This record gives sequence, C-alpha cells and structure tokens, in this order.
Amino acid sequence: MTPLPSYFAAVPDPRGQSNAQRHLLLDILPIALCAMLSGAGTFVEMEEFGREKQGWLEERLGLSLPDGIPSHDTFGRLFACLDPHAFGAAMQTWTQALHQQTKGQVVALDGKTVRRSFDSATGKAALHVVSAWATRSQLVLGQQAVEGKSNEITAVPKLLEPVFTVFDSGKVDHSKVPV
Repeated sequence: MTPLPSYFAAVPDPRGQSNAQRHLLLDILPIALCAMLSGAGTFVEMEEFGREKQGWLEERLGLSLPDGIPSHDTFGRLFACLDPHAFGAAMQTWTQALHQQTKGQVVALDGKTVRRSFDSATGKAALHVVSAWATRSQLVLGQQAVEGKSNEITAVPKLLEPVFTVFDSGKVDHSKVPV
C-alpha cells in the first residue's frame, strides 16, 4: 500500500518556501490525521499525540520529523490557511485506496461496560471490555478487558496485535485466532 504521507503530496503548502519553515507539510498532515482518528479534537491534543507517538510515526509511517513534533500553534496556523478542497481531495483518495486495500473489510473497535457486572457491596468495579469487530465478515476478532473506560485506547494495540499477526501472511492459522 502507498505510504500515508504520499496521499498528501498534491496538497499545496500554504506557507510557501520560507526559511522559517521548520516542519514538513508531509509530516504535519499525517500526524493530524492519525491524531484525529485516535480521538484528538484540538490542536493541543494533536501535538500531545505526536509527542507520545513520535517513534511510531517515524518507524511505521516513515515521517522524517527533522525538528520533532510541531507545536499546537503550528497545527493551528497551518489548518487556518490550508486549501480545504485540496485537503478534501487527498483525504478522499486515501479513503478510496484504503477501501480497495481492505476490500471493504474494516475492523471496528468498540468499548462497552458490561451491565450489572459491578458489586457495590464488595466494591467490585464494573467490567469494561474493548472488542474488535470485522464489519464485512460480521465476526468478533477479539476482546480485551480494561481497568476502566478511560483505559480503552491502551488496550487497542494489545487487542489488535494477534489479529494482524494471524492475517499478515494471508494464511489463517485458526489456532492463533484470539478469542
């Protein structure tokens, strides 16, 4: 599959060719996208996401990040002047490629609190579970219990690692499919 940053190559950089430009457009946009997909709703949260995931962004997405993670102010200034039509077209191209690559199969993640799983008398907390659901196959790929609702995002890598390990080769070893 084409690397994520290359989908944004046609988006013009509204900042021009200034010597003061410290961060590459093809680094900033993938960070923003991944942050938003992970629940970030503000430029501050985009910066926080980038700082927490810098190693992953460099290793898995191939971002160069010569001056580290952009500040929230940099994200804000860039998105204030970014061409929304060019950005939208790039996003549409990426989502179409993603749909083709996955053949329409998407893994949905959902966190739930199991009803009546708590016990007030003994102080037992309610059970929180994160599930991975293959949408087209209508199959639960795995579930992971978490300490509390706020810890759901930390369970996702642990939940998905065996799923991707099993399916990476294209051959399913049913003994390794997580339950």
